[in-house]
Amino acid sequence: MESNARLRDFIQSFSHLIEHAGNDEVRILADGKNLLSALIRHDDWLPEAFAQPSVDRYQQYLLYCDPRERFSVVSFVWAPGQTTPVHDHTVWGMVGVMRGAERCEEFELDPATARLRAIGSHHLPTGGVDLVSPRIGDIHKVSNALKDSVSISIHVYGANIGAVKRHVYDLHTGQKKPFISGYTSKVIPNIWDHEAE
Repeated sequence: MESNARLRDFIQSFSHLIEHAGNDEVRILADGKNLLSALIRHDDWLPEAFAQPSVDRYQQYLLYCDPRERFSVVSFVWAPGQTTPVHDHTVWGMVGVMRGAERCEEFELDPATARLRAIGSHHLPTGGVDLVSPRIGDIHKVSNALKDSVSISIHVYGANIGAVKRHVYDLHTGQKKPFISGYTSKVIPNIWDHEAE
């Protein structure tokens, strides 16, 4: 059963965190990870319209954007086998897997050659939360770790991520090209509707 209360409570708590943490990224990531972990522990709140996969590519649905664009909340929906290109974010971010699992491959630019260097990979199971930022590591490639099921993750970014100028990277040359991701849908959930509660 869908309930706006969980998402609304998360947004209110995260707004409170942003108000008090200011630009303290360490605090935002530490306290925000706890908030996101609590949200994805429950799988009864994401509206079905924002959990729909596509055979063409992974879907990025905006769930909420702070009025001052200090943070945004997004659901990523992955059909089996779907993957991102190698990309960066340019802002802090958190990825929490609510359904299924994801595989994350991490990279950095070698300053001597300007080429990408693989620095690790890890499996993110249901309930797992990953962190990114230019300070701690910001270049990765993410894919659905499941070959036969949809995976869904909830992302929180330190900006309106669908409007941020970011980069995709050529895996072999390290060459980067600018992109703006946008969003899959032009609507967002009505978190202020208490009727279903």
